[in-house]
Amino acid sequence: ILGVRDIHADHAASHIGKAQGIVTCLRATPYHSTRQKVFLPMDVCMLHGVSQEDFIRGKQEKNVRDVIYDIASQAHIHLEHVR
Repeated sequence: ILGVRDIHADHAASHIGKAQGIVTCLRATPYHSTRQKVFLPMDVCMLHGVSQEDFIRGKQEKNVRDVIYDIASQAHIHLEHVR
């Protein structure tokens, strides 16, 4: 955008964008759940034995929190790459 042509800046911006996208998805989960929609990766949900219905019903059990933690950890990994 600013005319910067650096492969390292592009790489950092890519990771920042991925982290922001993951966080935005997590923050929007309660909103989407009230509309009967879940946009979280099902492979992570299945790993913890969580269904879409668990999010729609607003369950706050440990396995649901573990799904959120795992997904948030991915955003953290992207931020670590930027640093």
